[in-house]
Amino acid sequence: MESVILGFATIVAVIGVGALVAHLGVVDLGAQQVLSRVAFFVASPALLVTTVADADVSDVLSRGLAATVVAVVIPAATYVLIARWRWRRSAGERVIGALSSSYVNAGNLGLPVAAYVLGDAALVAPTLLLQLLVLQPLALAVLDADVRGTRPSVSEVLLRPFTNPLTIGTLVGLLLSITGWRLPPLVADPVELIGAMAVPGMLLAYGISLRLGPGFGGDVPPGELALTSGLKLVVQPLVAYAVAHHALGLSGHALLAVVVCASLPTAQNIFVHATRYDRSSTLARDTILVTTTGAVPLIMLVVWLLG
Repeated sequence: MESVILGFATIVAVIGVGALVAHLGVVDLGAQQVLSRVAFFVASPALLVTTVADADVSDVLSRGLAATVVAVVIPAATYVLIARWRWRRSAGERVIGALSSSYVNAGNLGLPVAAYVLGDAALVAPTLLLQLLVLQPLALAVLDADVRGTRPSVSEVLLRPFTNPLTIGTLVGLLLSITGWRLPPLVADPVELIGAMAVPGMLLAYGISLRLGPGFGGDVPPGELALTSGLKLVVQPLVAYAVAHHALGLSGHALLAVVVCASLPTAQNIFVHATRYDRSSTLARDTILVTTTGAVPLIMLVVWLLG
C-alpha cells in the first residue's frame, strides 16, 4: 500500500514543479507546447522502444486480456455515443474523450504499481501492449484525419499509424521483444537517456497547463467531465471485475491484477495527444486530474477487497 501512495506522490510532486516554475515566471504557456511536442515526437518513442522490448509478449495471450479489452471498449463506446448525441463533438474530440474514459496510465504508474503492489511488473503487460499496439495507433489515425478534415479510409486507419513516431517506437520494441535482440550499448544508452525525458516532460507540461491554462473545467460542460471521470473510475473497474470473475472464472491474484490495472487513472499522454492535435485538451487535463486523485483510494479499496 505504501508503494501505491509513493507512486502517486511522485507524480503529483513533478506536476507541482511544473506548476511552480510556471507560477514563478520561469516558463510561459509556450513551454508546455514545447515539452509536449518533445515528449510526443522524441522522448515517448524512445521510452516505448525500451519498455516494450522488456515486456514478455506471451503475457498478452491470457484470459485477463479479454477482460481488459471489454473493460476498455464499454466505457469508450459509452462516451462516444453520449458525446455525439449530447454535445455534438467532432471525431477528434470524441477520440480524446473516449481515451480519457478508458486509456489507463499503464506505463509510468502501472509498471511500478504492478511491481510493488502485485509483485510482478509483467502483469501490466497485457494492458500496456493492448494500448500501445491497438488503441493508440487507431486513435492517432483518426486524430490525424480529423486535423486534415477528411474521413479516414480503411487503408488509412491501417497504414497511417505506422508513420506515427509512437507506433514506430512500439513496433521496434515489439520486434526486440519477440526476437530477443538487444540494441548495442552505443545505441541503447542514448535511447534510454532520451526515453527518460518522456514521463517528467509530460508531467511538467501538465503542471504548466494547470497553472497557466484555462481554469479547472474551462469551457468543458461539468456533465462531460463527470462522464469521462465516472466511466474511468467506476465503470471500467466494474466491467473488468465482472468479465474477469463471472465470465472468465478468474480469481485470486489474476483477478486482482486485472481489476487493479483497470483502476489506474487516465494516462498523462492523453493530454499530450490532445495538445498535439488541439482537440479537447482541457477535458483530457481535468479528467487526468480527477482520476489520478480518485485512483489512490480506489486502488487501495480494490487491494483490500480482492487482495
